[in-house]
Amino acid sequence: MPCFWPFEILRINVKMTKIKKEKRDLDDNDADTTAGDTSLPGEMKELPYDEKLNYVSAIAKPMASRKLAKKLYKLIKKASKHKTFLRQGLKDVQGRIRKGETGIVIFAGDVSPVEIMCHLPGVCEEKNIPYIYTPSRQDLGIAMGVKRGSLMVLVRKNEDYKDAYDDCYEEVKAVPLPI
Repeated sequence: MPCFWPFEILRINVKMTKIKKEKRDLDDNDADTTAGDTSLPGEMKELPYDEKLNYVSAIAKPMASRKLAKKLYKLIKKASKHKTFLRQGLKDVQGRIRKGETGIVIFAGDVSPVEIMCHLPGVCEEKNIPYIYTPSRQDLGIAMGVKRGSLMVLVRKNEDYKDAYDDCYEEVKAVPLPI
């Protein structure tokens, strides 16, 4: 049975701290090599719109164009200042639609598993509520001002952002629904 003397334990501790210091040095070197990159080390890089479309599920139709998606995100940002006019998440949006609230429903296209929300476009069609998909649930969350993504958002009409709402409403209505 090996006997550990205090100096042996000291050597082990010294080695462990050197390893930690070396890892920190490597992280510092990585930051130097990406001098033009402004993102934080643990942060995911923003994908362009075209690459986000690669991660979208098969049922995510009609998909918003890049320009329309940007307008919708701006509308969500304006509506997030009025908490009662913005509904977020599967449970809240589903309950409000069934109770009769109207507005624009914006779904995230990269939901997995898709079975948790695949019935809602049919419910929206029955209630004559316009809906559209955007490529990323993370973008929906960022537009609301939260770090966590959201599966869907219901934006109701308000006088403070009436022009933006009407513009988005008409564009979403004009997009043809899938057969």
